[in-house]
Amino acid sequence: MLILALALVLSACGFHFQGQAELPPEMAQTRIATPDPYSQFVRRLSILLEQNGAQVVTAPAGTAILEIPESNVRKDILSIGDTARVREYRIVHRVRFRLVDTDGNVLVPEQALERSRVISFDEQDILAATREEEYLREELADTLSRLVLRRLGTTRA
Repeated sequence: MLILALALVLSACGFHFQGQAELPPEMAQTRIATPDPYSQFVRRLSILLEQNGAQVVTAPAGTAILEIPESNVRKDILSIGDTARVREYRIVHRVRFRLVDTDGNVLVPEQALERSRVISFDEQDILAATREEEYLREELADTLSRLVLRRLGTTRA
């Protein structure tokens, strides 16, 4: 009964699983062109592309090129405490990307995405603050990679 009630509630609110993205057919073999191919963002995006039917290749023989000229993470100070030490800052991850075919024709025009999270710094627990920052950087990379995948599946030039 509980499962049935839960299913009715979820269907009534419009909830549905996202499923796979419908990537352009040109992305069958996609090469990712970026200055930092080993960043968290690029690794996560590669995994998502492969889970959605695209083969990520390193050779220039791919059918599409996903250009990522910018994938930057920065920290902005938001507040300083009484002791002139940082109390709170914001982590910002910005990504620019576009998709072209092997002839240079633009399939998805250049777009920019940016996400940020605020973190409080506790100088009494530096290890926890460091771990929280690492977690937020990973979460931002995951969120942006999902957004890029969604844009690649819905935007057409």
